[in-house]
Formats: sequence, C-alpha cells, structure tokens
Amino acid sequence: MNKDEQLRFLLDHGLVAIVRLKEPTELVPIAQAIEAGGVRVIEFTMGTPNALAAISQLSREWGDRILLGAGTVLDPETGRAALLAGAQFLVAPNFNPSLIELARRYNKIVVPGAFTPTEIVAAWECGADIVKIFPASTVGPQYIKDILGPLPYVRLLPTGGVGLDNIPAFIAAGAAAVAVGSNLTDPKLIKEGNWAGLTEHARRFAEAVRRARGQ
Repeated sequence: MNKDEQLRFLLDHGLVAIVRLKEPTELVPIAQAIEAGGVRVIEFTMGTPNALAAISQLSREWGDRILLGAGTVLDPETGRAALLAGAQFLVAPNFNPSLIELARRYNKIVVPGAFTPTEIVAAWECGADIVKIFPASTVGPQYIKDILGPLPYVRLLPTGGVGLDNIPAFIAAGAAAVAVGSNLTDPKLIKEGNWAGLTEHARRFAEAVRRARGQ
C-alpha cells in the first residue's frame, strides 16, 4: 500500500492498538493475538523492549496484512530508525515539526500529539495526517466535539483513557479513530501468555468501533 492507501486503511479500521510494555517479552505473539481478534492497526511504543525487532519481523512476514506503527517517537533519529525497520506510521505524544518533516520526506503517516486548539492547528498546518489528542482522559469525548466545531477538517485521534465504555461517545463526537493502550493490550493477559483471552478481548474492541460507526 502507498501512503494514501495506508491512511485510508487506518481511518477505515478506526482502531489503533498500542503495545506499551516495560519488561522484555515476545511481542510477535501479542500482535498475532490482536490481529486474530480483528485489530489490524498496531503501534509498538519505542520504550517497549525489542519494539524495532518486532516491527521488522512483522513487516517482513505480514506485509500489508496489518498496519504497523512506532509510538512515543520523540525525535527524527528514532523516527528514521523505526521507518527503516518497517514502521508505516509514526506517533508522538508531542508536536515536533522535525518529526513531521521526516515523515513527509519518506512519505509516511505521522500522528503528532497536541492538546490545545493552538497546538492542534499548528500540528495540522505543519503537515500532520492525524492529530493525537493526549491525554484524552482529561477532557473526554465532549472536548473532541468542541474542537471539531471550529476545526471540522482536522482528523483527531483520542488517546489515553479510551475504553469499551467510552468508544461510542468518542466516535459520536467525531473522532477519526481511537487509540487504546492497556485497556486493550491487557498486561495481565500478556503476562500469563493468555493469547486466546487477548484475542477475544481485542475482538470486543474491534466490534465496539464497528457498532459505534453503524457498521
């Protein structure tokens, strides 16, 4: 897929699973379990041990079957390493114009983080494909709706505190997609190696997004 197709893939799917772990573990089985549950956009944060190796392996083995991203990318150097490993999109908790410039140079999707209207507009005008609203738990779905009132052209990705209970509200508020971390990638299930449980858990999230979109 080219960048336009990848962006459409992400927006059509509407759900990004964030894999953020502190301890080294096998990341490929996690991705396999999530994908089996119908979640096909996966972000490995750069603070997660072996994240680049997992991205590299999955990008070789799965190709366009899923969309793989790198998260918590704080600088262009980390972003370039992730892209060379096979990442198809970059996500940051903050707005760094240099990271957006890097992604545009390589024709890749970039999702910087922002919070205030000023930051959101600055990131969008700099070339963000989607703007990550973080932490969304602080403001909730109403904030998404309020921002999109004067800024209806901006694609927003609420992140932080998104769960099964509020996915419908975020989608109804106009979120382009939602990103879910430990609420989806349950640390307990991962620690136990309960891949069947993780698959079923992921399936509930994928279904919640589809239902919220009336699909």
